[in-house]
Amino acid sequence: MQTLICGSLAYDTIMVFQDQFKNHILPDKIHILNVAFLVPDMRREFGGTAGNIAYNLHLLGGKPQIMATVGDDFGAYANWLNQIGMDMKHIRGIAGSYTAQAFITTDKDDNQITAFHPGAMNFSHENRVTDTHGVKLGIIAPDGREGMFLHAREFQEAGIPFMFDPGQGLPMFTGEELMEFTGMADYLALNDYEAQLMQEKTGQTVEQLASKVKALVVTLGAKGSVIYADGQQHAIPCVEADAVIDPTGCGDAYRAGLLYGIARDWSWQQTGRLAAVMGAIKIASRGGQNHKPGREEIARRYQQAFGETLTLD
Repeated sequence: MQTLICGSLAYDTIMVFQDQFKNHILPDKIHILNVAFLVPDMRREFGGTAGNIAYNLHLLGGKPQIMATVGDDFGAYANWLNQIGMDMKHIRGIAGSYTAQAFITTDKDDNQITAFHPGAMNFSHENRVTDTHGVKLGIIAPDGREGMFLHAREFQEAGIPFMFDPGQGLPMFTGEELMEFTGMADYLALNDYEAQLMQEKTGQTVEQLASKVKALVVTLGAKGSVIYADGQQHAIPCVEADAVIDPTGCGDAYRAGLLYGIARDWSWQQTGRLAAVMGAIKIASRGGQNHKPGREEIARRYQQAFGETLTLD
């Protein structure tokens, strides 16, 4: 089953400041702040919600298609996607724009200062779901505001079930707009903070929101996750990771597991467990696309965690 992944492709530039920000920011001078941090350690990662979700679904043997808009500087990322055999026919270049990118500076206390440039992501509405063929499942992850609305409506009109994953884009929408998305979506995925914000914006409880979709998934970090479906709550435990290195992209890896299970009509317990395994594998590597488990390794980790055999077709 081909799965359309609507969201962002982005470069993540991570810099490490070998001190504490608080030692260089004078509280009584915040109104005239002018600081510079020497960052001898820097790395650039391939990221973005669509890229990360598609990468993990590709590891599982799924058939992801990325729908995203990118800028003139996309060459290195394109080479990477070509190298791993990713379908790129729905990636549209926007001339005169930069690919979306985040610049993250972290101090030794893990405090972060982040600047995000959306760039070509703001033109996501120039891609159309109606241009796709053979797609049977989709996801709308954080992207340009106009594009997220357009793609949701097009999925609904085409009769293609999709997951709404507002993520860090959730504050862009009013409560009424979020309810409109929920009314169109088949599945809703949130982390615990987003679930709280969603409830405050819409005036709906988690249980009320869950009643409007086939399943509502709330991830709880180290506490696992809960899937609300068919009037039941399916508690999914967290899978122990080999190491806790970098949480960046863990939610995207989890969502790839969800999409894989949904496409195969698995039970919610099995689907959630696979998602948890994918998150645990990812967190042991830096960046969103540097872990490289084969399907046999993924199945082994699943069996080790849950004591049952997993078959990845």
